[in-house]
Amino acid sequence: MDKVRIGIVGFGNIGLLHMGYLSRGEVSGASVTAICDINPERLKQAGQKYPSVALYDHIDSMLDSGDVDAVLIATPHYFHPSLAIKALQKGIHVLIEKPAGVYTKQVMEMNCVAEQSDRIFGIMYNQRTNPMYQKLRDLVQTGELGAIKRTNWIIDWYRPQSYYDSGSWRATWAGEGGGVLLNQDPHQLDLWQWICGMPVRVRAFCAWGKYHNIEVEDEVTAYVEYDNGATGVFITSTAMTPETNRLEVMGERGKVVIEHGQMIFYRNRVPERQFNREYRGGFGSPECWKCEIPVSPGPGGQHREIMQNFVDAILKGTKLLAPGLEGIHGLQISNAMYLSSWIDDWVEIPVDENLFYEKLKERIDTSTYKKEAANSVLDVTGTY
Repeated sequence: MDKVRIGIVGFGNIGLLHMGYLSRGEVSGASVTAICDINPERLKQAGQKYPSVALYDHIDSMLDSGDVDAVLIATPHYFHPSLAIKALQKGIHVLIEKPAGVYTKQVMEMNCVAEQSDRIFGIMYNQRTNPMYQKLRDLVQTGELGAIKRTNWIIDWYRPQSYYDSGSWRATWAGEGGGVLLNQDPHQLDLWQWICGMPVRVRAFCAWGKYHNIEVEDEVTAYVEYDNGATGVFITSTAMTPETNRLEVMGERGKVVIEHGQMIFYRNRVPERQFNREYRGGFGSPECWKCEIPVSPGPGGQHREIMQNFVDAILKGTKLLAPGLEGIHGLQISNAMYLSSWIDDWVEIPVDENLFYEKLKERIDTSTYKKEAANSVLDVTGTY
């Protein structure tokens, strides 16, 4: 095989984004040969713009057509695992959009099928291509920061009501399965654990429709603990503007702060624990150097780079930057945050998958929230 024939499943906001760079030939060794969507109007529009691409209104027809070697799944969240399983079982390579799914029980089933398959399975964690986060991960993994003591991330994604009104599935328990944690934050939750490791327990407070006419959360404050005794705080909202995006990681050797496109390392000349043991002067602290860490400019290759990496994994055996099996990690954290807020108590990770699904199902079954049907396609440029 010298070219991967890709089918896009779901041709809404994010499907259109992927089609853009793929149709311009920006991914070497890849071409889009098929589009699948259950919306007839979207298929019609796709056919008018891309007349050489095969159109399908059902994924089974696409998978059985012989038109595709791989699929990109860009549907609403609930369908990611079931569609991925269908494709993997048909011998088709799979790249799923974030999040991996809505609840860990369905994602574990997907991961089991993927592990038994010989197909390439990736997830669109495009923020792993950002040089800033790659550098921070390197500082942590090489011991430059020492043992982590505390992490804090404040991340806002401002969304007006019209955003939520653009789709009947958005911000509903039945259609989307959650709000800011499940839609906007999967990248940050993934990066948080990718850089700092997985927490072991969570206490979270979610506000349901505090600032918008929605039934899911638009504000969250969560506290986590790690197995080495470190702590962390994650604060997020879709109602705060101007937005904040500030990540702090505190270790024995100092603190790294990422904000406004800069990475500053406040480096202790002597590790704090060593200073604590040896210093005899009463008041005092280690000598600290403020270092601006050099990082390659720009956000990295983002979606295009993850797609290129996925295609190269198929054609050349290149290691995946974002393996699909790792999609469950960030979902474990968000599921734990939801469950903690629902039961008003601490939740351990890995989360009790049956209890979480039971509580989610209760919210779906008892929902009285009504929304008029809408199927607007929005420009998502710069929203990730």
